[in-house]
Amino acid sequence: MGNSYAGQLKSARFEEALHNSIEASLRCSSVVPRPIFSQLYLDPDQHPFSSADVKPKVEDLDKDLVNRYTQNGSLDFSNNLTVNEMEDDEDDEEMSDSNSPPIPYSQKPAPEGSCTTDGFCQAGKDLRLVSLCMEQIDIPAGFLLVGAKSPNLPEHILVCAVDKRFLPDDHGKNALLGFSGNCIGCGERGFRYFTEFSNHINLKLTTQPKKQKHLKYYLVRSSQGVLSKGPLICWKECRSRQSSASCHSIKPSSSVSSTVTPENGTTNGYKSGFTQTDAANGNSSHGGKGSASSSTPAHTGNYSLSPRPSYASGDQATMFISGPPKKRHRGWYPGSPLPQPGLVVPVPTVRPLSRTEPLLSAPVPQTPLTGILQPRPIPAGETVIVPENLLSNSGVRPVILIGYGTLPYFYGNVGDIVVSPLLVNCYKIPQLENKDLEQLGLTGSQFLSVENMILLTIQYLVRLGQHQSRALAESMLTTSEFLKEISYELITGKVSFLASHFKTTSLGDDLDKLLEKMQQRRGDSVVTPFNGDLNECVSPQEAAAMIPTQNLDLDNETFQIYQPQLTVARKLLSQVCAIADSGSQSLDLGHFSKVDFIIIVPRSEVLVQQTLQRIRQSGVLVDLGLEENGTAHQRAEKYVVRLDNEIQTKFEVFMRRVKQNPYTLFVLVHDNSHVELTSVISGSLSHGEPSHGLADRVINCREVLEAFNLLVLQVSSFPYTLQTQQSRISSSNEVHWIQLDTGEDVGCEEKLYFGLNEYSKSLQWGITSPLLRCDETFEKMVNTLLERYPRLHSMVVRCYLLIQQYSEALMALTTMASLRDHSTPETLSIMDDLISSPGKNKSGRGHMLIIRVPSVQLAMLAKERLQEVRDKLGLQYRFEIILGNPATELSVATHFVARLKSWRGSEPEEWIPRTYQDLDGLPCIVILTGKDPLGETFPRSLKYCDLRLIDSSYLTRTALEQEVGLACCYVSKEVIRGPTVALDLSGKEQERAAVSENDSDELLIDLERPQSNSSAVTGTSGSIMENGVSSSSTADKSQKQSLTPSFQSPATSLGLDEGVSASSAGAGAGETQKQECDSLAPQMASSTTSKPPSSSSGPRTLPWQGQPIRGCRGPHAALPPVVILSKAAYSLLGSQKSGKLPSSSSLLPHADVAWVSSLRPLLNKDMSSEEQSLYYRQWTSARQHHADYSNQLDPASGTRNFHPRRLLLTGPPQVGKTGSYLQFLRILFRMLIRLLEVDVYDEEEINTDHSESSEVSQSEGEPWPDIESFSKMPFDVSVHDPKYTLMSLVYTEKLAGVKQEVIKESKVEEPRKRETVSIMLTKYAAYNTFHHCEQCRQYMDFTSASQMSDSTLHAFTFSSSMLGEEVQLYFIIPKSKESHFVFSKQGKHLESMRLPLVSDKNLNAVKSPIFTPSSGRHEHGLLNLFHAMEGISHLHLLVVKEYEMPLYRKYWPNHIMLVLPGMFNNAGVGAARFLIKELSYHNLELERNRLEELGIKRQCVWPFIVMMDDSCVLWNIHSVQEPSSQPVEVAVSSKNVSLKTVLQHIEATPKIVHYAILGIQKWSSKLTSQSLKAPFSRCHVHDFILLNIDLTQNVQYDFNRYFCEDVDFNLRTNSSGLLICRFNNFSLMKKHVQVGGQRDFIIKPKIMVSESLAPILPLQYICAPDSEHTLLAAPAQFLLEKFLQHASYKLFPKAIHNFRSPVLAIDCYLNIGPEVAICYISSRPHSSNVNCEGVFFSGLLLYLCDSFVGADLLKKFKFLKGATLCVICQDRSSLRQTIVRLELEDEWQFRLRDEFQTANSSEDKPLYFLTGRHV
Repeated sequence: MGNSYAGQLKSARFEEALHNSIEASLRCSSVVPRPIFSQLYLDPDQHPFSSADVKPKVEDLDKDLVNRYTQNGSLDFSNNLTVNEMEDDEDDEEMSDSNSPPIPYSQKPAPEGSCTTDGFCQAGKDLRLVSLCMEQIDIPAGFLLVGAKSPNLPEHILVCAVDKRFLPDDHGKNALLGFSGNCIGCGERGFRYFTEFSNHINLKLTTQPKKQKHLKYYLVRSSQGVLSKGPLICWKECRSRQSSASCHSIKPSSSVSSTVTPENGTTNGYKSGFTQTDAANGNSSHGGKGSASSSTPAHTGNYSLSPRPSYASGDQATMFISGPPKKRHRGWYPGSPLPQPGLVVPVPTVRPLSRTEPLLSAPVPQTPLTGILQPRPIPAGETVIVPENLLSNSGVRPVILIGYGTLPYFYGNVGDIVVSPLLVNCYKIPQLENKDLEQLGLTGSQFLSVENMILLTIQYLVRLGQHQSRALAESMLTTSEFLKEISYELITGKVSFLASHFKTTSLGDDLDKLLEKMQQRRGDSVVTPFNGDLNECVSPQEAAAMIPTQNLDLDNETFQIYQPQLTVARKLLSQVCAIADSGSQSLDLGHFSKVDFIIIVPRSEVLVQQTLQRIRQSGVLVDLGLEENGTAHQRAEKYVVRLDNEIQTKFEVFMRRVKQNPYTLFVLVHDNSHVELTSVISGSLSHGEPSHGLADRVINCREVLEAFNLLVLQVSSFPYTLQTQQSRISSSNEVHWIQLDTGEDVGCEEKLYFGLNEYSKSLQWGITSPLLRCDETFEKMVNTLLERYPRLHSMVVRCYLLIQQYSEALMALTTMASLRDHSTPETLSIMDDLISSPGKNKSGRGHMLIIRVPSVQLAMLAKERLQEVRDKLGLQYRFEIILGNPATELSVATHFVARLKSWRGSEPEEWIPRTYQDLDGLPCIVILTGKDPLGETFPRSLKYCDLRLIDSSYLTRTALEQEVGLACCYVSKEVIRGPTVALDLSGKEQERAAVSENDSDELLIDLERPQSNSSAVTGTSGSIMENGVSSSSTADKSQKQSLTPSFQSPATSLGLDEGVSASSAGAGAGETQKQECDSLAPQMASSTTSKPPSSSSGPRTLPWQGQPIRGCRGPHAALPPVVILSKAAYSLLGSQKSGKLPSSSSLLPHADVAWVSSLRPLLNKDMSSEEQSLYYRQWTSARQHHADYSNQLDPASGTRNFHPRRLLLTGPPQVGKTGSYLQFLRILFRMLIRLLEVDVYDEEEINTDHSESSEVSQSEGEPWPDIESFSKMPFDVSVHDPKYTLMSLVYTEKLAGVKQEVIKESKVEEPRKRETVSIMLTKYAAYNTFHHCEQCRQYMDFTSASQMSDSTLHAFTFSSSMLGEEVQLYFIIPKSKESHFVFSKQGKHLESMRLPLVSDKNLNAVKSPIFTPSSGRHEHGLLNLFHAMEGISHLHLLVVKEYEMPLYRKYWPNHIMLVLPGMFNNAGVGAARFLIKELSYHNLELERNRLEELGIKRQCVWPFIVMMDDSCVLWNIHSVQEPSSQPVEVAVSSKNVSLKTVLQHIEATPKIVHYAILGIQKWSSKLTSQSLKAPFSRCHVHDFILLNIDLTQNVQYDFNRYFCEDVDFNLRTNSSGLLICRFNNFSLMKKHVQVGGQRDFIIKPKIMVSESLAPILPLQYICAPDSEHTLLAAPAQFLLEKFLQHASYKLFPKAIHNFRSPVLAIDCYLNIGPEVAICYISSRPHSSNVNCEGVFFSGLLLYLCDSFVGADLLKKFKFLKGATLCVICQDRSSLRQTIVRLELEDEWQFRLRDEFQTANSSEDKPLYFLTGRHV
């Protein structure tokens, strides 16, 4: 509604037409005169306007005004006015004296070929001041430059030269008649007529050109020589002018002028008494349209009539208002126009009058009325006498609204009149900054003046006919108020005249007597219930005993969740996760192991039963583990609570459950949450509204807000009342229904949602029988009756008429054909369809008609009356009449219940229908009553929705849309995709083929499947009926072809993964519907046909039936119900021109909210629901009685309080929200269970051989190894870790004996899926960033963003002999962790990291620093060790790559980080381990030196560190239980323990400093007593080790390595004679983390040629040197290792499956494929190596060998004939040198073509290798 009055209306024309219109309206008694905008803008001979001047259509304007009036209870103009450009409002005293509208002016056409552009003359020269302000303009003597205004260019002034004799002097006098002027553009001179001149300068006027009207300003040059706008030209006498420099004032008037000053500090009280003053105030000295005796204020002050802040008056100084009154204004009281805000209001002697009863039903927006003014007697002067008998004659006090001009003085019985500022307050518009105006696309010049707005209002009110003014008055009442009014009219008998009018039929017969006569004529018999004509009669006993055929085509047999519901449930879940992850600590999902819920619904018995049905069908209670399968059905009732007086006790029980179960996450679902959202406070003040404030009392109570284990989910189809400035729900916590792109082709059995937008758009389909209709005949009848009964509420009149219409239609169709012409065709057609359809077949199925009657009393009257007519006509077995009262259960006659039961087949004896869906197929009229529809779902057999009573009382968006929401449903997609085909015009019955039931379960994925999902059943239904009031039902073929499928699929339509499938029997077509919850595809009567508006003659068209679309199996379309609207509703809903939203979207969204400002942008018709929410949150605010009103801005923080655990689910009516939130509960529970679980690797050890026991016996159950016996054990070089399944075996003597065929064939290339198992997390787990709890909150989080800077960066430099250079690492140390470090005295220079002593015994700490290298897992790495360490003190360092540091720092702000140098950004895990070890050794030396100074021996400093992967999640301790006497498998008991327990135990090992590495074994579910027989093993350890950095000083990790770096390191450590010990009674569980870590590089070409490349195979990772091979973007070492894993067949053919002859690898272990064994030999002197006596090697692998490898060493080994060699070096020169140094050419044969390099470019430093054969 934003800029409907963009102020370009040219005021003079506008005001003149306005006055004429008002006067004509007041004078005329019959015809409503042409509205003002028609006069102004719709004249046939007008010239086209520029786009800026296009005005809204009159109807739109009227609608706009009604809307505004109804929204605020006062006019709500979208354009707020400022007070500039008032100059344009000048009128012209020389205009016509008559009261008729001015004669339109016909302008002479411009000469051929001349310019007609606004702002330019006909010669094409620019006349605009902005263009000419710097030009020197020569003008003849005696001429002046003046500014003319063109109506088409309101923002520009055109420059003209005019002879000053024809211009007035300063007093507005002495101007010669006529005109003389020159065009300064083209220089043409001597224009003698202003008409001719205005044509030349293209003023394009629509009224007679007048110089007084269009020549506005003198133009003056400033001191800088710029031509600019000067003073106004003073055309009229006694006008004060305000020049640019000074301000003139008029002479004091002779009249008494009144001033008002605030009294006693109150801004709303008026002081009694008059003051004589001079009206000499410059600000208001503009004359005005009053006589010279106008009263003007003497003071400006901060004083205004409304309680809004008053405005500074300084800005008003430029205000001008046009001249003295015209003769045609004689009827108006004198006085100046309304003073501006900020000026004192001249009001005669009045005193505040306090009234108890409301004066007007229209509330002032935002604020209560601030005191009504009552005049007091004053001396006679210029007065109006109030007659003595005014009050007794009229019976009411007249209210005089302060508006335009000053009031006269009242004399006489002034107590009988009331003066009110209500009208003025409507126009109090907040002053807006220029930036706000720009945002709205406005300029100050576009505003109407306040006086013009008031005139417009009066013009509008005067034009209102009696019906419209009644509509306006009724629309000001709230729903509750008008229902009370109706109730009052019925109780007091005011309706008796109306009731007696309807006692006779339209033909004049007495209705009751007529019905009695018909009953007598019929005797005892009744019309046959079904399968027979209306003329066929049977006895009541026969009728009751008739059994229909069973019909299994039922609406609610199965519960199905469809794809859109799944998607929305997941959206809800992800929003809950977002709340948990937000860092606000408002929700800790890791805390809960169970989900419980309660659903609160409005006061509707049917809605309660419907929700219960959904809960039972969905099986959610069993799925959540809340109830047992057998009892869930009965126990469901405790989960649904109705908002009535009993809620308090039930809710207290629920809240007790919440408090008693802290580990259960409760979800409070508030369904239809927009209903009755009034505050408790306002509820206590209201009377007789039982549900007032109940929702507020429950949802917003303190316990709910504070319960940490309670989520609130508010669900609404019309959420606008929850989306105000005071909303308690954060906009980010809104979840909106998905809008599927319907362009995409969805499966052929699907149904699409048919909602409000589709109804609006369906009017453009061009079908003869529209879905949205307005019954014009009925509306005419209503208008006639409304004139006759002016004192009754229109709904009463409409209801009585509707009852008569349906009664007479029933009579017309059965016994009195003469009444046909007196029923509207619409009513007749509906009743005909309703009573004839059951007669068509043996199933007895028919349609449902809803008649919406909001007033309960009227509804009961309608039910009684229609039932009486039905029964007298003998139709009581033909169709049922049901009162749909939310307060009561459904009541259905026994014989109809029997019919429903026989259709359903297997229902128990005591079954009765409890929901509307239970009535599927029953021919019935449901008279639906109650203030609002409350979200009840209707069956597919609903065919007609009669909303003719929903009229002007429903002018808010929610009220109107929720009424039409009754008809919204899912329909066969062809209805939307091709309406003209689906809604086919042929009347023939379609032959339908039987189609097998498709019970596809594809959609129900494992995580989401409702457990109680039963398969659908099939059955038959009634055949498609012929439609028609008259017998002929042929369709006109030409009509069929003329229809155009112009409808585009709406964006809101949803594809459902499973839709309609069907089977049929005989001629009857059936459809099996998988029922969703909340009516996903509910509402299709399988025999549905939809009626066109019928007329009493002529052929009928369009029985609705689905064309079987080729390839689709649904034989029968589910069709949307037909909706019959009142005229008012139809004009709003049926007028959608473009965009997604109907016109109703521009209404006030809800009666409980108000617009924040009348000046606001339009609600864009294409806005998504998310955008609409933001719009309403900006532009609406809760009214005082709204539950959210109390959520005002917090003055301290300037923010509002959103409840952090509250969500809003919004989606169109009947779209499937209930099913969606039940599914949400289910997946929320599954997620909590998943959050409590972790997937860990569960794999048996590889290469095990339990046949031999350890050579050295160990006593079982020893806690620690004995170093003496342990050191005698041999080292087991075989690798047992299952992650190394695809790795080359390490050669042992035992391996030589293994038969080759036992070895399994090599695996294919794709990565092997490793076995995992789901384990419950325990209190000792390590966690990732997604875990939040109170205990580890300090450990994880920094309290505020400012603390991010509290961690400091420290460089730490040391020299590495291996790297041959200095290494600089960076520590990031949070303030809280600085105690672990030593800093220099003088500054903050980092010196070392503190280490404990070997002798320290602290049970609340572990000694070893824990290093965790991590990459790509800033969120998913298990770096939170708080619980694993039981909260004790420990030193944990994350080791990260430089480029990942910011991410890790963001997620782990409280952790110490060790940042690797940038050169290692692409390095593998070997580099991290190498640097950790080097740094730790360097730090050990520093600490030894520091502590030595304190007298501590060097060997006393603790030399161990822990190196641990970021996927270690849980630790266990195992013990072997004593076997019983039987020789059974010994049981192993396992217990989860903390990391602290494991570390403290290992750290307590006696003589620990003599061990090089200590570790534990990998967990597996298959851990047996066999693997635990030896408590300690001397073997490889991985992933979690205690490393002695002192003993291993000379053993290094290979910093180049990406794979197997730990096996390589273990072998080197062992060959150096050091001890590696594995504790077998502890085990480590490793989590399967799917992201980051040692993921392979995606290997791409260095230079991409095209995007779609085939994957590069490992054999392409190498190439011949200097070849044209594609070079790759990956590290050389990575390419080499990957190549070697796959190249064993090429490199070492003799070694394949030949484990007796392994490949000899010196000083390195590299994986060269699982088919090959490697014999690891160390070249170091005194190293312990495997015994190679008698072994013939099949190959030799030399990798980056150092000087310890010499020719002599190699000569010790024997090789097979044909054995192969591979020598790998850093570059080509060192490759050649190595071959020479090792004298390889003596025994090995090399060829030139056997030299290779990794496929890197030279700047990436490729590795080179040479292959050869043994000779």
